[in-house]
Amino acid sequence: MTGWYTERTPDRSATAVIAVTLLALLLVAAMPAALLAGVIMMLLGHVVGGLALFGGSVLAAAVAVALAGMSGMRHLRRLVSGLGFNVVPLDDSQYTGAAEPEGSHHAHVVQLDRSEYTEIR
Repeated sequence: MTGWYTERTPDRSATAVIAVTLLALLLVAAMPAALLAGVIMMLLGHVVGGLALFGGSVLAAAVAVALAGMSGMRHLRRLVSGLGFNVVPLDDSQYTGAAEPEGSHHAHVVQLDRSEYTEIR
């Protein structure tokens, strides 16, 4: 079980993506409170301060969401490109054990019988 646990722990870049995403969620969730505080400030006479508070919170949330999106996409591209997964591409010689069904117009189609799959209803 310890081997499974060490394999499942995220690496440094995954931890950074999670942290940036949580920061973005926190800043987006804090926007209604910033709007309320800005409205209260404007009612008390500090119009520029209220607008600056709300505008700053919107700007900070937008930057955090954009940063989380970019870092998440970069991390996803790196995982899919093969650096994160142990994927071995197959060539045509490794499909020789699978029989090609007769009358099929598609390459590499494997016909399954009832014992090789289960139906979920």
